[in-house]
Amino acid sequence: MNDTHTPRPPAAGAGPDSSPLRPALTTTLLYFFILGDVLGAGVYVLVGQVAAESGPAVWLPLAVALGLALLTAASYAELATRFPRAGGASHYATLAYGPFTGFLAGFCMLAAGVVSVAALARGFAGDYLTEFVSLPLVPVALVFLAGLALLNLRGISASTRANAVATVIEVGGLLLVIGLGVWVMARGDADLGRLTEVGTPHSGPAAAVLSGAVLAYYSFVGFETSVNVAEETRDPRRSYPRALFGALLTAGAVYVLVGCVAAAAVPTHTLVHSSGPLLEVVKAAGAVPPRVFSVVALIAVANGALLTGIMTSRLAFGMARDGLLPSALTRVLPGRRTPWAAITATTALSLLLAVTGSVATLAATLVLLLLVVFFIVNTAALVLRRRPGGREHFRAPAPVPALGALSCVVLATQVDREVWLRGLIVLAAGALFAAVAARHHRSVHRPEPDPANPVDAADPVDPVDAANPASGPAGPGPLTPRRRGGRRR
Repeated sequence: MNDTHTPRPPAAGAGPDSSPLRPALTTTLLYFFILGDVLGAGVYVLVGQVAAESGPAVWLPLAVALGLALLTAASYAELATRFPRAGGASHYATLAYGPFTGFLAGFCMLAAGVVSVAALARGFAGDYLTEFVSLPLVPVALVFLAGLALLNLRGISASTRANAVATVIEVGGLLLVIGLGVWVMARGDADLGRLTEVGTPHSGPAAAVLSGAVLAYYSFVGFETSVNVAEETRDPRRSYPRALFGALLTAGAVYVLVGCVAAAAVPTHTLVHSSGPLLEVVKAAGAVPPRVFSVVALIAVANGALLTGIMTSRLAFGMARDGLLPSALTRVLPGRRTPWAAITATTALSLLLAVTGSVATLAATLVLLLLVVFFIVNTAALVLRRRPGGREHFRAPAPVPALGALSCVVLATQVDREVWLRGLIVLAAGALFAAVAARHHRSVHRPEPDPANPVDAADPVDPVDAANPASGPAGPGPLTPRRRGGRRR
């Protein structure tokens, strides 16, 4: 008999003591975790691109994107408090639809991470860096991504220490922009009329706001990764919704204020043609040397790319370990025990995308991939509501998951054809890999037939047992089949 034992994952209604992970996060710590993930570098780079799509009133698509993000966040809050397990969207999709959709959701998250790092690499090489030195994009992106990869290879402790410092700096930078913008307004050098100008020569107000919201949505992504720490939260039912909505509302307030001061203090055409739009606010104020703020912005961009690069490389490693990606990606660095093969592969892909696409195109591609994931999560919330569950959990108002799914469809209609072509290639590859992964999953976890109950092998997975698969960021784990009559193997 094999003397090793794999512990059975906790049931949906199991208490926190049944988890192999230590519940250490309080509401406050979880709030700052989510806030640091959401208040990232997107707004430092994309304000000008949003203005190009929506017109001068940049704050409006930012506010719309916040409202749409809150719809999907409500579905995440419901699922994370009912199934507080690592795995996030992949886990919920597996529970609702099976391993094919679960893998597809995980693959889209992996692709979105690679695209995000590429977009931030291009942002790093823009006007913020030009304040110090003017260099071609390719060598800058190469050195930038190589430096982040080396920090990633050094280990998670060094990376998270760097992230903690960088998060404080980047939040301070956004508050500085707001303060400087208010100063420009107070001295009468701002044009407040731009705050009500919506639309462009090519788009009416409604279409312009939705088009801008697609890019603005990029500034709010990050909250979806927080569900992976729900299992390590002391009281997820109480803490997770408070921390999630509190962090999103805080980030939304900061972003809307940044959009207001940027629109009022800087002419729209200047924002549109700048790859460092918030630097233009600093220049308009004149109270802070532009180079000082450029350092802040470069740190924010690098921090966002570092966090995403860590997540992406670990996700690729986990998927490879589960047989969903090539096994070569499971190789680790001796001593450091960091997944050097996965880090190298994801960094190389990000570099390739950075030199072949614009920031706006890459950001829109990222949003498209996440819209697919968010649509799956919202519909999974509706499906799983019909299944019994013993855990008391947060429950979003009845129409919210449906509205969240609808919002994903509406935003997807605003994505450009070029972005759709990129996205469809990724989705097609994901569907192909998902089919292989699902077939492998069925072959590995097919139940043995019971001579006393031959129909048993064809039984579907019981909804209660379906809450128990071991699922991490890499995708679904084994489902435990339930026999008719209430008996279990």
